[in-house]
Amino acid sequence: MLELKGITKDYPSGDTVVHALKGISVAFRDREFVSILGQSGCGKTTLLNIIGGLDQYTKGDLVINGRSTKSYLDRDWDTYRNHSVGFVFQSYNLIPHQTVIANVEMALVLSGTPAAERHRRAEEALRRVGLGDHLKKKPNQLSGGQMQRVAIARAIVNDPEIILADEPTGALDTDTSVEVMEILKELSRDRLVIMVTHNPELAERYSDRIVRIQDGLITSDTAPVDAARERLTPEQVQAHAVADARKGKRSMSFRQALSLSFTNLMTKKGRTFLTAFAGSIGIIGIALILSLSDGAQNYIAETEQSTMGSYPLTINATSMDMASMMSSMMGTAANAATEAADGEVLSRDLVTNMISSAAAGANENDMVAIKEWLDSNPGDIDELTTSIKYSYSTPINLYASDTSDGPVQVNPATVMDALGISMGETQTEMVSSMGSSYDVFNELMPNEDAWSRDFTLEAGELPRAWNEMLILTDENGRISDYTLYALGLMDQSELRGMMADVLAGETVESSPQTSYSYDDLLGLTFKLVPESAKYAEQADGTWADMSDDDAYMTNVIDGAEEVKIVGIARQTEDSSLSNWGMVLYTPALTEHVIEEVDVSPAVEAQEADPTTDIFTGLPFSDDVGVSLTMDEIEAMIGQMPSDQADQLQSYIDGLRDEGLSDEDIAEAFSERMSEQTDNATYEGNLEILGKDSLSDPSTISIYPVDFEAKEKIDQLIDDYNDQVAADGEGTEIQYTDIVGMLMSSVTDIVNAITYILIAFVAISLVVSSIMIGIITYISVLERTKEIGILRAIGASKRDVSRIFTAETFIIGLVSGLLGIGVTVLLDIPANAIIYAVAGVENLAAVPPVAGVALVVISVVLSWVAGLAPSRMAAKKDPVTALRTE
Repeated sequence: MLELKGITKDYPSGDTVVHALKGISVAFRDREFVSILGQSGCGKTTLLNIIGGLDQYTKGDLVINGRSTKSYLDRDWDTYRNHSVGFVFQSYNLIPHQTVIANVEMALVLSGTPAAERHRRAEEALRRVGLGDHLKKKPNQLSGGQMQRVAIARAIVNDPEIILADEPTGALDTDTSVEVMEILKELSRDRLVIMVTHNPELAERYSDRIVRIQDGLITSDTAPVDAARERLTPEQVQAHAVADARKGKRSMSFRQALSLSFTNLMTKKGRTFLTAFAGSIGIIGIALILSLSDGAQNYIAETEQSTMGSYPLTINATSMDMASMMSSMMGTAANAATEAADGEVLSRDLVTNMISSAAAGANENDMVAIKEWLDSNPGDIDELTTSIKYSYSTPINLYASDTSDGPVQVNPATVMDALGISMGETQTEMVSSMGSSYDVFNELMPNEDAWSRDFTLEAGELPRAWNEMLILTDENGRISDYTLYALGLMDQSELRGMMADVLAGETVESSPQTSYSYDDLLGLTFKLVPESAKYAEQADGTWADMSDDDAYMTNVIDGAEEVKIVGIARQTEDSSLSNWGMVLYTPALTEHVIEEVDVSPAVEAQEADPTTDIFTGLPFSDDVGVSLTMDEIEAMIGQMPSDQADQLQSYIDGLRDEGLSDEDIAEAFSERMSEQTDNATYEGNLEILGKDSLSDPSTISIYPVDFEAKEKIDQLIDDYNDQVAADGEGTEIQYTDIVGMLMSSVTDIVNAITYILIAFVAISLVVSSIMIGIITYISVLERTKEIGILRAIGASKRDVSRIFTAETFIIGLVSGLLGIGVTVLLDIPANAIIYAVAGVENLAAVPPVAGVALVVISVVLSWVAGLAPSRMAAKKDPVTALRTE
């Protein structure tokens, strides 16, 4: 039972208050057709809105099934309107962009009814009012009577207990009015129908009861209810409360809000597209920047990774701070700004700064400890590297097998010497440390998995044994003439004098291009001559370097071990090797040479007497000068080979010709001998002979699998250094990272430019967000009546807000997707231009993660922009909204 107790309703109007209802007390039966009659402005519609929960009373109480509504919250009123009340309005109040069946389903959407059930019940309600054949039509395709029937179907679809009809026939002709009244009369058989009307004839014809109102008061009631007698018992009130609880709380899901908003947006396709496109401009700008930036970063990363083979992390036995040295060399190091006085020119330290900078950063690495650490696989470093290469100071001396024209050295290469270009030892080491070498013969990576990255086998087989080698051509199958000269395939004598001719301004003709079959190259052999084999024991027991003695060297070469070319390979396009054409050998060759040197006679002789210099026969100097008498000198000369003896005797005779006494000659000779012995050491002599230890490499080259792995290896080395510093024992690792030094600065520049450009373009995102907020505000104004309709059928403030939030979500999503799509299309001509200008393929590409992030950002910004308009929509008064046209 519905009961109103002393209901008053006041409206503020400027400085005055309008009393619309002045204490209405009336009760209604559960099943009856009640007509409320009265003049315009008497309060009929206000009373109907209060009964329907659209408007709130000022004083009094509305009792529904024995329960007072004084304590009702907004959600209680929303549930009441959705489940218990159905509205039928004079102007129909249908949502124009929804179909007939969608309008009827709306109340079920708000109550959370499943889609299939919604459709079934809505179709059943429409058939009940005679519109079963008009389900897919829009309201503007129906007549007035048909639209009113749709409104009635919407009112009854949720099977409410109360139907409230406000002038349902006011806009209809007589025949149609009768049809509508017949429907309402039928509905009143199982529920309460309250109708406000100006037509007393219809009211008297169809109503069970007529209530008249004048000036906010009830003046007559044809069938009043005895509220005390009809009032529900506590048990009945409880039963109604349980029934209401079972109806559940109404709610509109975000998906349903999206569907409703999408349908509305599709009625304004042009404006929706333009809004989305305008919102996408900022996304396009940022996506283009990111696609270029990410492409540049990937290109840098690929360059870094591809150069890992040529520029590994390098640990030398003695390291220098090359960066500081180069800065000083170029004059970029910090110097005290001392200005010369007038008339003076001051010197500026450049060379000394260069040397001191390098010396300050010089460090002796404990190569034995470092190798042991690496062999222990710290931090699974083996998984982070393609290979760890250990290089040794023992030279790999190779000679042409054919000695008919004398010894021909092929490694180390002598091409530069033939050209007359002298490369000092320091220059050679600096060039080698930066990744270049003038040697043709190079050691393969220990890890054979890395071989397939650098080359493909064209003929023969891969080298496996220590005496097997591989010729590597460039990617076009070519070998430079430098390599051919070094290997002895072309005569180096052709080069002699060539540089002098160039310096003299003469024209040098290019050598004719030659070709070699695989069989020609596969037949090449060389002779391996350990460094110690160049030294021969003399008659006096000393050892002499015989490398300039062609007869001796020819004999050594003829008896030396042979190495051979067993395969021909071609460099891959992905390889980072700086290849002019080279010969590659396995690490087993280096190990074999070290082992051969260890057992060579010269090394054994020096190791047998660690205190005596085998090259002079004198003890190693301990900072004590050599003092010899003339008799001792003559005895020494008598034991020397004739050539050396004659040379030394000539030196002594020359001193006598100058008038020196034998005492002066002995003193001068002793000083000369001291100079020869002061710098000689046991370890130094072994190094001269090529002696080395596999546990003590001169250089360690670490080849990371990629740049990310390099960063992890850097961290492992930092951790090692931290541990050394904490323990106070050992030496920290100093290493060279050429790629890191070069690429990190480039990456920083690219990042800085990217951030700056994004900051500028982001302004357009802000502008587009403001625009979307304005468009949403306009949408709220356009859909004000729809807001009132939704509130009338039970939508909460949150539902209304969610509908407009969903609208901004859709616009933001479309903007983001449109922006990414346009960027992908723009990347096509951008890549074509970049390739034409820079030769880099597919540089610009939207990063997938960044693309998703930009879409999310677009959605979030649009959602934020729509918050204020959506909240404004939620706060609209439903009664006022319904009156909006």
